[in-house]
Amino acid sequence: MKQELAQIALLVHDYDEAIAFYTQQLNFRVLEDTKMSEDKRWVVLTPAGSNGCKLLLARASNAEQSSRVGNQTGGRVFLFLYTDDLRRDHEQLVLNKVRIVREPSQENFGSVLVFADLYGNLFDLIEPSKEVQAVL
Repeated sequence: MKQELAQIALLVHDYDEAIAFYTQQLNFRVLEDTKMSEDKRWVVLTPAGSNGCKLLLARASNAEQSSRVGNQTGGRVFLFLYTDDLRRDHEQLVLNKVRIVREPSQENFGSVLVFADLYGNLFDLIEPSKEVQAVL
């Protein structure tokens, strides 16, 4: 049997503001943006150069969902984004005025920094060490 995670739903307040942030500030690509109904769209994004798991933007449609936008994991890091060049991407995040929550550091698994998206969801940006890359 073969399985893989294809998409992760990310609660957002507004499709267009989320698309703008992810494409303009994080360099993601829109793979699909299909109108499903008057107020629902199927919006799929992916990081530049990625063939892996995608983000499905899900607009909050009630008060409970709205209360979870930006805090789907209770304040913990939500998503882990691998890069081939942390220094380059750190500079780009700073230029694009993305909030850096924790500056780059060297860990046993590689280099890492933490940033927040437009709603406050936390991302680890990781440049894996050569040892970790060998098992990926």
